[in-house]
Amino acid sequence: MASVVLEQRPAGSPPGAASRRGRRALRIATPYLLLAPAAFLFLLFIAYPIFRQFDISFYDWHIFPGVANPFVGWSNYSHIFRDPAIRTAAWNTLLFLVITVPIQMGIGLFAAAILTDRMPGRGFWRALIFIPVITSWVVVAYIFAYIFADQGGVANSVISLFAGHTVHIDWLAQTWTGNAVIWLISIWKGVGWSFIMFLAALDGVPRDLVEAGRVDGAKEVRVWRHVVIPNIRPTIMFVLVILVIGASQVFTQVFILTSGGPYGSTETLFTYAYQQAFTFFSFSYAAAIASVMAIVVVGLSILQIHVLRSGDRS
Repeated sequence: MASVVLEQRPAGSPPGAASRRGRRALRIATPYLLLAPAAFLFLLFIAYPIFRQFDISFYDWHIFPGVANPFVGWSNYSHIFRDPAIRTAAWNTLLFLVITVPIQMGIGLFAAAILTDRMPGRGFWRALIFIPVITSWVVVAYIFAYIFADQGGVANSVISLFAGHTVHIDWLAQTWTGNAVIWLISIWKGVGWSFIMFLAALDGVPRDLVEAGRVDGAKEVRVWRHVVIPNIRPTIMFVLVILVIGASQVFTQVFILTSGGPYGSTETLFTYAYQQAFTFFSFSYAAAIASVMAIVVVGLSILQIHVLRSGDRS
């Protein structure tokens, strides 16, 4: 006689409960499994280097194997506040932030307001504004270096044409003209990103509120102040925070156009840290500068978010 083996299951457990629990566990685990590769790359290439940077900043660290790396405590950080070159680099970084961020936001918002759905040829103009954003920083920097070259540069040729005589302005070898070129290239290349952000935000503003304000006789300035701006305030906050972070880390255009010259007068904090690390091999001091910058940028971002959110609640 054939024996029949009955499946044992816990008392009170309905048929298929185990399979349902398995499917539920798989459903819960799926998002984490999908995020695992990105989390691993984040830990490997971002989190660990940041931790290692802070660690190196407390040592007299050398890249050469077999060389002792003595612990020096806070000496690298204390040297930051005694270094006159740091003051120049910090001033140039702050000046870059104060000048480029408001101009990028202002031009971006103005262009987004003009290039609405009602404007003919809007697709062409939108693409024209956004193209610099996707262009390589290195390519753009070398193009601007050619435009503002002292010999045969486009800028000097145009000025010579109107002046009636040959003009040789060494734009990139002087402090203020060199900084001005850096500001100009940064605004020209970055304004398209602000433009796209504001364009998307303006598309989300309820048209009936805007039209109601205009029908009630409100001027365009009042419509923007009381209807448009409150609706796009989260986007303004986002754009401001991202631009401030980017401006605090300005590097490529300075490094290619002026290399921090003349005599370090156009140096920024990140170009100065780069020079310390890869020219003078002061990796610990460069790590300390980068660590301080990281703390300042995070603190500044949190402060901006707090202030703007406080404005929303008021």
